[in-house]
Amino acid sequence: MEIEKEARTHQDSLTKPRGALGRLEDVACWFAARQGKVTPDPLKAHIAVFAADHGVVEEGVSAYPSVVTGEMVKNFARGGAAINVLARQCGASLSVVDVGVIPDLSNIEGIEHQKVRKGTANLLREAAMTPAECEAAISIGRSVAMRAIAAGSNLLIAGDMGIGNTTASACIICSCTGASPEMVVGFGTGIEHAARRHKIDVVKGALARVAGRPKSELLQHLGGLEIAAMAGFYLQAAESGVPVVIDGFIASAAALAARIIDPAASDWMLASHTSHENGHTLALAELGLSALIDFEMRLGEGSGAALIVPLLQSAIALHNGMATFESAGVTDKDG
Repeated sequence: MEIEKEARTHQDSLTKPRGALGRLEDVACWFAARQGKVTPDPLKAHIAVFAADHGVVEEGVSAYPSVVTGEMVKNFARGGAAINVLARQCGASLSVVDVGVIPDLSNIEGIEHQKVRKGTANLLREAAMTPAECEAAISIGRSVAMRAIAAGSNLLIAGDMGIGNTTASACIICSCTGASPEMVVGFGTGIEHAARRHKIDVVKGALARVAGRPKSELLQHLGGLEIAAMAGFYLQAAESGVPVVIDGFIASAAALAARIIDPAASDWMLASHTSHENGHTLALAELGLSALIDFEMRLGEGSGAALIVPLLQSAIALHNGMATFESAGVTDKDG
């Protein structure tokens, strides 16, 4: 892009050795290209945490029961979770969206109540969602993104909450990368080694069930309601020309699902961190993304993505605020 070239030229004129700020320079130019401005605007981030339950939990794939999904959503609404802390710290607005939590949370304030159904079906035995349910969840994600953009956000982050969603995400990542379940399946919420082996078998069974189906059906068969909503969120951001920061394992699975629908969506994605969950690096490689940090996190909620917002702000501030060799009267190495 011409703007990106101009931004790079501007970077090279700043009072520092060329390339001295490393990947911060690349980040600033990346945002310049996507905003269409040589000196991009500061970031106004919105984080949307999508929550839903998963029928596959009945197979014993998680260290926690499904009831924890609803309990954590209430914690989000009260402002007590990690993502609440990080959103406040980085100045991001935050929404919590119930797209498929089993308990009735309709009397809880601070939640967007957009439940499609009470949890997915068991993806090992049958399709997780009907086509209509999957499309409804995608549409919810799109609408959340549209409202955030209309309110002035120029950076979007999708977070997740759903006991069992690492199993669904592993299925999607295996399907999209061709990697084996042994390479992709991790320890999720903290299962033991025997439980991980069982989880691998569940993923293998689900993949066998959908073998031969077109990729366009993978999200419906193997995903979750919150994963579908996250995919819709990413799709709308790309269509609206707004960058997104991808969080961890579940977010990357949703990004892969979005790319199946629109391959151009990945052009608007920036990877935040490398999850400690198995297979995340494979998902990022498939998306053509390289994470900015690796703190061995595996929390979800959008936490890793929120963590790097101040880093992204710093990249843009340095790009916009430093003097050039000419303006500062400093002799350039070529001068």
